[in-house]
This record gives sequence, structure tokens and C-alpha cells, in this order.
Amino acid sequence: MQSSAVSPPFLVADENQADFGRLEIGIAEHEMPGLMAIRNRYAPQRPLEGVRITGSLHMTIQTAVLIETL
Repeated sequence: MQSSAVSPPFLVADENQADFGRLEIGIAEHEMPGLMAIRNRYAPQRPLEGVRITGSLHMTIQTAVLIETL
């Protein structure tokens, strides 16, 4: 398997929704105290640095919080 140093282009439907999306992620983080505790505890150590994680998930605001945590 080859990896590419060039990221694929992303299609964003409406960049004007970015602030609203960030607000929604903030609300979801507040509603997920367990995941936030794990993020705060392990983030400085970066235990998953360099690890490739794949998955097939339905995209929700909560999924965005999980992805940012990983």
C-alpha cells in the first residue's frame, strides 16, 4: 500500500455553515463528558500518534467529536 503526501480535495457545500458546525461540536463535547475526560487525560501523551484508524460510521456531530479526539 502506498500513501500519498497530497491530501485529496474536500467538497464543502457551504463554508458559511462552519461557525454553526463548530458551535454544534462544542455542544456535543459538553454532552459527552466521558470522552472529554479521556481526551484531556491522554491528549498530552498522544498515544495514537502515527496510527492509522479506519472505520465506517454514520456521520453525526458526535462522530465528529470522536474523530477529533482520535
